[in-house]
Amino acid sequence: MSDTTAWIDAYMREIDTLEFGEAFTELFDQNTEMIFGTARVRGVEAIKDFFVTIDAPLITTHETVQTWSVEDVVILRGEATVAKKAEPDTVIRAPFTHIFYLDQNAEATVRVRTLHITAGPVITDGTLI
Repeated sequence: MSDTTAWIDAYMREIDTLEFGEAFTELFDQNTEMIFGTARVRGVEAIKDFFVTIDAPLITTHETVQTWSVEDVVILRGEATVAKKAEPDTVIRAPFTHIFYLDQNAEATVRVRTLHITAGPVITDGTLI
């Protein structure tokens, strides 16, 4: 597997900026399934669209706290700083976990077969969501 930190940092940067490029096209393909809470989407374009839908009205910065790798599984624990673009001074921090099930048949690059994402709990006092 290539350097886990490098591809995770690139992946998070593309989610934060919603400028999808090499990280997404190298990690995901048309068969990748992402499960985010109760939502299920398949394919790199659908995954991009999902992130645009939930993150476009927000200013979000993801911070990786820890990663673990065991065989074809990478677990990422982090925290997101989130604010509405219309209310940038009202900020919350939300914990998240991403579990990447990698394609064991991948040759030189990392390919994600399935991605499970959990976010929260988030206490907002009605200020964000």
